[in-house]
Amino acid sequence: MQDLYKLTKEQNIFIAKRNIVDYIWKSANLENIAVTYPETQVIFEGYSVEGYKVEEITAINNLKRAWKFLLNDIDLDLNLAYICQINKIVGEGVFLNPGIIRSTPVQIGGTTWQPTVPIESQVKEELEEITGESYTEKALNMMLYLMRRQLFLDGNKRTAMLIANKIMIENGCGIISIPIDKQKEFFELLIEYYETNNNEKIKNYLYKYCIDGMTF
Repeated sequence: MQDLYKLTKEQNIFIAKRNIVDYIWKSANLENIAVTYPETQVIFEGYSVEGYKVEEITAINNLKRAWKFLLNDIDLDLNLAYICQINKIVGEGVFLNPGIIRSTPVQIGGTTWQPTVPIESQVKEELEEITGESYTEKALNMMLYLMRRQLFLDGNKRTAMLIANKIMIENGCGIISIPIDKQKEFFELLIEYYETNNNEKIKNYLYKYCIDGMTF
């Protein structure tokens, strides 16, 4: 699995900033916030939109804050503390204990499979072991690991995608973003991955349909 894009870090940051509203819109819909792109643009610019719960507006604004944190400090070390910080930004005012590794069991909709309660020392070891044949594959492996590991009470998919995109942007590989029309199939593959712990099918799907970039 080779990198689809070979950009400079600066070029990749430019792409991310240029399309940030699009990425936030798609991520919000991935979390069942059925906001439109124009509404996402309005919220991004600091205005309110009728018809949405306060926590839904907050969730979208938190994605904006998390993206800005990621892009403004792209060279920060990627470790468990950084992952917790991203989850904290994503979850402030939206769900319980953002940024804190969960100590209780959780259930996942659509499957009877349950992730084990994470142990910090074990998670640190697992993070060190995540790699790939390319930076793109490493980013996808990291994203899928974090989604399945369910380190936090909520916001795991949002956190996982942001962390994966930190790897992508740092290494000029483009952006991972799941198109609206691909999200149903993505969720079906995600459930299958949760239950089997085999990420090959969903990883290949993401690689084929969900990597965004430009040729300079």
